[in-house]
Amino acid sequence: MREPSRPCVIPFESTVDPGSAMGRGMDPELVIRAQRGDEEAFASLAVGCGDRLHALAHRILRDVHLAEDATQHALIAIWQSLPALRDPARFEAWSYRLLVNACYDEGRRLRVWKPNLRVLYDDEQSAPDAIGEVHDRDQLERGFRRLSIDHRSVVVLHTYLGLSLEEVADTLGIPPGTARSRLHYAVRAMRAALEADERPALREVAR
Repeated sequence: MREPSRPCVIPFESTVDPGSAMGRGMDPELVIRAQRGDEEAFASLAVGCGDRLHALAHRILRDVHLAEDATQHALIAIWQSLPALRDPARFEAWSYRLLVNACYDEGRRLRVWKPNLRVLYDDEQSAPDAIGEVHDRDQLERGFRRLSIDHRSVVVLHTYLGLSLEEVADTLGIPPGTARSRLHYAVRAMRAALEADERPALREVAR
């Protein structure tokens, strides 16, 4: 029996291009105007970053309604805390941190987990048929469901936005070693879920 390819996991059905998500920063002048209480400037900021914040929240919380609540709470926090932002050029990374904090609150409040991942194989020629892909995805969902928001946030920022682990650490305000450890734990936990579900099937084949 051929050994299955080792999978890599990324968020499913991405609606925001990771490159454009990080490459299109907010105009610092617009941020400064909003810091001074200009509501029209803040409305422009909210329009510019709202979709991206909601997309990130959805990938962390895996629930559209929780994501909407988290995004709204994050935007309120951004408006209230904006005067304290020292470097307007860092608005984007700073807003991601507030969004993750809002996701923490939503996750603690309802504890609803509806993960939705897909599998990418290193060798496309060795990918299983559609039924096998659905089975693997269900296994990954069970593994991802056990992850905390801390671990999910690192996975989403690293794989969906394409941030380096150093950038993830800077965005979340944690040491780079902590970001690296959380990503390692998340990947290991999801692989363990896959392997645990594969063992009974392998025993059946061996009989």
